[in-house]
Formats: sequence, C-alpha cells, structure tokens
Amino acid sequence: MSEPGVGSETRPSRAMDSSEPGVGSETRPSRAMDSSEPGAGFETQASRAIPVKPILHALLASALLISVAGCLSLGGGNAVIYSPQAKVTAHADWPTVAWSLVIDKPLASDALDSSSIAVRPAPGELQAYADAQWSDPAPDMLQTTLVQAFEDSGKIASVGRQSTGLHGDFALLLDLRRFESVYDDPARPPSAVIEVQAKLLASGNRVLATRNFQVTVPARSKEVPQVVDAFRGAMTDLTEQMVGWTLSNGQANANAATK
Repeated sequence: MSEPGVGSETRPSRAMDSSEPGVGSETRPSRAMDSSEPGAGFETQASRAIPVKPILHALLASALLISVAGCLSLGGGNAVIYSPQAKVTAHADWPTVAWSLVIDKPLASDALDSSSIAVRPAPGELQAYADAQWSDPAPDMLQTTLVQAFEDSGKIASVGRQSTGLHGDFALLLDLRRFESVYDDPARPPSAVIEVQAKLLASGNRVLATRNFQVTVPARSKEVPQVVDAFRGAMTDLTEQMVGWTLSNGQANANAATK
C-alpha cells in the first residue's frame, strides 16, 4: 500500500457485534486461521450444511477487516489517545437569553459509551480501531463540547452539567445513537457519522421541542488521524446546530410565558 503507516506491524482490531449484549467489552485475538477456512476471523457455530452466501459474506467482511486493520492501525504496544476539539463560533442570529440550562450526559449503548473508536466496516457490523482510542467515552466528549460551546457563545446566562446538581430553567436530554466511522465503500475512506436525538424540557419535565440531528463528514483518507479530524468536523457542525436550536426554542418558550 502507498498510504502512511502501511508496512508497520499492526495488532488485530477487536470485533464488536452490535447485536450481542455487552458490546464494547475487550476480546482477545483469535487463533490464526488459514484464509481458506470458512468464516476465517469470525466465531462460527458448527452445522452440517453451511449455505454458500453466509460463507461469502463472512469472507468478504473478514477481508475488509484485515484491510482496515492493516491500513488504519497505528501499531506499537500502546494505544494512541485522540481528543478532537470542536471550535464553535456563535452566530449573530442566536438570541441572547437570561435563563439557565442543564445538560444531562447523553444516553448511549455500551458500544458507544466507551473509549473505543467505533468503526462499521459493513452494514450490521460494529468493530473498533486497534491501538487507538478516545480520551473520554463519546457521550462525555459530546456533553463537554456542548457545555463549552454554550459558555463560549456568550449567549446564555448559565449552563452546566446536570450531574453537578445545577438547577436550570431548561434541561437538554440527549440520546447518542451513532458515533462511528462508516465504510459505505471498502475502496474509499470512511465517513464520521454522529446522530443525536435531543429533547428540550421545561420545568415539570414538560417537553418543549424534539429533534433528530445527524451529521456525516467524509474523512480525507483511511488513516486514523484523518478519521479523527472528520469526527472533529462532525462534532463542530452538530454542536452549532444544537446550540442554535436550543437557544431559539428555549427563548420562544420564555417569551410566550411572559405574555
């Protein structure tokens, strides 16, 4: 390969199957298998008759995983820690508000609520990059990014994490559904995909507004640093949308309450 990092010794990526309980737990590398064996690189159940299509699917998925591990793993004995920094610029049309906001830690599956950098090499399969991880679990990174964006905007009186005991006029509840690198085409670089379901609540847990946010940013190459940079761009775009949406809907409710 002509891509950077190719040729260095790499560690096999650990597999994460999104359909199994406890996804995201550490697994040990499987024994080496000859590429001619059915389902090489995957755990299979013995059966007397093995359909041809599942075998081909397993072999193709295994080959893609080898490609991902070989081109994207950083190698070495220690994982490289990545901490993408999203820098959000306040928009002139965002309202300046006098109320306070608390942001709860986003809910997420076990696969996403970890420091592993999730990668989806094929539909229905979720795995992790070898020798690379986030500085914090994805839900924590998103919460921190949002709190900092609201604070830096200068548009809100007070904002903080719900876990600190802060009582706000409004609360932002989040469900982190996707935070992963996705391969739509094995021959092309992946895209960073982030999806969040948001609810803005008023006092008494009254739902004021809901919205699904999804951002996709293509990586410039298959290398991990370029994938991380795509996540930085996706987090910046997503955060800008969420801050503007929250300020606008919260202020609209505040204005209605004073009439």
